[in-house]
Formats: sequence, structure tokens, C-alpha cells
Amino acid sequence: MERLPSDICLKIFCFLDHQNLASALQVCRKWKVLGSDNTLWCNLFRERWGVDEAAFFAPQPLESTSWKHVYETQDRCDRVGLGLKIIKEGGDYFLVHQGKIQHYLGSRIKRKGVKECESSTTSNHVEEPCRGILDKILFFLGDLEAASADAKRGRLL
Repeated sequence: MERLPSDICLKIFCFLDHQNLASALQVCRKWKVLGSDNTLWCNLFRERWGVDEAAFFAPQPLESTSWKHVYETQDRCDRVGLGLKIIKEGGDYFLVHQGKIQHYLGSRIKRKGVKECESSTTSNHVEEPCRGILDKILFFLGDLEAASADAKRGRLL
């Protein structure tokens, strides 16, 4: 597909669902740009939630929000609800309100060169307390929330 013209690639992407399109975005830079096309995500939104919802949630012309972002937010609302939640996506934890990520809380994936608990010093030479225990509490709450959602889903099936 690398040699295909962009308009042909876009026509092929039109046949993908949101999960496959999201996977295609990770293949190469060209596909990431093409797969982020507003028309593709607008059509996916309309297919899943209908024309009326699309008109209500449409990005405003002066905003920098894309249809892809609107789709991801609405999908997150459907999965986790509208309230304030701690969610786990992959190994990362986020604080979410009304489907929008409010704050990145951290990751369980250890990064090279980062100790489990470090004290940091700001430019004013004020020592900040170690947040290791708070991170562990937030991760526990996120795991608990995910397990609770899985248990509810299991009971419904």
C-alpha cells in the first residue's frame, strides 16, 4: 500500500472498523496521517451512534478537536460511564471525567533508570515528598475499578 495514491488508501480505510483503523494507524507515518482523516472518523461515528448524535457532538470549527478525538471520547463514555473514574488502558492509568482524560496517573510498566521511589527537588530547592505510596493506592483503585467492571460484564453474560 505504500506505493498506492493517498485517495486509494483512504477508500480502503473506509472499509475498516474503528479497532482495525486504530491498528492501521500504528503501521507507519503515512498510514497514521491518512487514518486520522476527519471524514473517516466522522463516518465511523455516524455508523455507530447515528446522525443525530454526530450533529450534537460535532467538533466546532474554531476548536482543534478532531472527529477521531470525539470518537475516542464517546467510546470511553460508553465503556466507563460519565462519572469520575480511574481507568486502566494497557499498563497506564488515567483519571477520566465524562469520557475525557483529565490526568495521566502513571504506569505499572517500570521505566529504565527510574527508581521505585525517588524524592525530587524543584528549582527552588524545595524537596517534594515521595509519591510511591499514593501511586500504589491509585493503581490499586484502578485495578479494583477494572475488576468490578469485568465482574459486572460477566454477570450480564
